[in-house]
Amino acid sequence: MTTAGLIFSNIHDQSIPEMTRQRTMASIPFGCRYRLVDFALSNMVNSNITNVGIITHYNYRSLLDHIGTGKDWDLARRSGGIKLLPPYVTAYENNIAGRLYESRLEAIVSAGNFVNRCNADYIVLSDCDVILNIDLNEVVKEHIRTGAYVTIVTKRLNTANHHFDGNVGVVSIEEDGSIADIASYKPQDDTGEVDISTNIVVMSRTDLQAVIAESVARGYKDFWKDIVAKQIPNKRVRAYRFDGWYAYISSLESYFAVSMQLLGDDARHNLFAQPNRQIYTKLRNSAPVKYTDNAVVKNSLVADGCVIEGTVENSILFRDVHVGRGTVVRNSILLQDSYVGANVNLNCVVTDKNVIIKDDRNLSGHETMPFFIEKGTMV
Repeated sequence: MTTAGLIFSNIHDQSIPEMTRQRTMASIPFGCRYRLVDFALSNMVNSNITNVGIITHYNYRSLLDHIGTGKDWDLARRSGGIKLLPPYVTAYENNIAGRLYESRLEAIVSAGNFVNRCNADYIVLSDCDVILNIDLNEVVKEHIRTGAYVTIVTKRLNTANHHFDGNVGVVSIEEDGSIADIASYKPQDDTGEVDISTNIVVMSRTDLQAVIAESVARGYKDFWKDIVAKQIPNKRVRAYRFDGWYAYISSLESYFAVSMQLLGDDARHNLFAQPNRQIYTKLRNSAPVKYTDNAVVKNSLVADGCVIEGTVENSILFRDVHVGRGTVVRNSILLQDSYVGANVNLNCVVTDKNVIIKDDRNLSGHETMPFFIEKGTMV
């Protein structure tokens, strides 16, 4: 039994436009030193899935730079390894196989060549905006044991404690684990405890090839409505309930809230302290953090290469961030190469890369609406 992986890098770029104007959703920085794609990739590598395709659409230069040859994930291989799958477009085709995709199903169709040539028995499909640490081997084994047509990884949660800015799939699960229905949950709905789809799916390669062929023939566009929902009465569509820590990035607000959860023990332990399930990322040789005599740091994540001369509390600092003397940074996220001058006060601020904040500035947002500063901006 062999398994390949397909990761969607652009599927929800519109959810967080502030951070995807110049990059894909997959390459959004997260958790001090990672990118969102690292979690999907690491889940696959830790489950011995070493033939992985990443479907791209546009703005994937930063993703190319981050992935490189795939050596940091042990995916620089002659057989299998990692493959970036840009859209294949010709001047003479008008069907969905020959133009830029607009939906999940069209993205799968665009990756048809990878599906046909991977020679795997099963394929795991995964988004890159879900953050969890999961053993995909167990999901594939359950898929085989039950003889399912589709197995969907689900998570039970209370919608009152999770803010969704976009629609998510709510799954109705029977006692035997089969799925009876898939519906779209809107943020304003008050539904309480629900099982939602994490958008991690397992299918056999032959079934996925049949899906691609049928989609091209019939002009299908929606994977959930046109494929999965239509097969629920006829074939086994099953759920695999995931019990670990889970987060979904659906907006700048949710990005901020989820990042802040990393300052607590529960999120960090469930993501980064699982036996034999390390989260891998691109390695960089940076100098250690430099703390001056006046530096005060409390409950924060600080990456290599930072220089701290002021106060940092409840914040996340990426590589090579400078915090000047007399500056106070609270409840904020400063991405790589941000420079904060002297006597600055920041609260609930998110800076993209290469931001410069001059001396004596006071910037504040709120935890429900963080103040965002675009890449390369000087304030």
